[in-house]
Amino acid sequence: MLLREAADFPLAARLREAGAPIGEVFAFLSGLYFRGKLSYGRAFGRALVITPGRGLLPPEAVVTLDDLRTIAEVGVAPGEPRFREPLERDAGALAASLGGDDIVVLLGSIASGKYVDVIESRLDGRLRFPAEFVGRGDMSRGGLMLRCVLGGAELTYVPLAGAARRGKRPPRLTPLR
Repeated sequence: MLLREAADFPLAARLREAGAPIGEVFAFLSGLYFRGKLSYGRAFGRALVITPGRGLLPPEAVVTLDDLRTIAEVGVAPGEPRFREPLERDAGALAASLGGDDIVVLLGSIASGKYVDVIESRLDGRLRFPAEFVGRGDMSRGGLMLRCVLGGAELTYVPLAGAARRGKRPPRLTPLR
């Protein structure tokens, strides 16, 4: 929808004219899931967006339609150098910026190694993920994170090393009114 020339809604028009923040673009593309990640990251820490071919970007980083097309051409797989190398570079820079007991919390997919393996290789054991993510699908994780933001309560972060990253599906979230 965003790439269509005839798209006339505000975000598409901004992308064509001057660009738009990557966080806003990804929230549009993936809805509840990314909105939850972005809101949670901003509420409880500093958010960075894993961007194929671009590594880790702040959500405010502006992308254009041409940038979006280039991003879409990069496969999200550890074996794809155009994906892996910028992510390794930025994960290394992030690791160098950490102090003392600082940790990094991954709010993305933990079940596969597409993000985890690349990022963890640079963070020397500092990568964590919310234990409550195990067994949940994207939309359920998004809803869970939005509920945490509304309630002002963080999730429980556990180290990746030795953790169960797949598991039984937890009970459905209670619908909000």
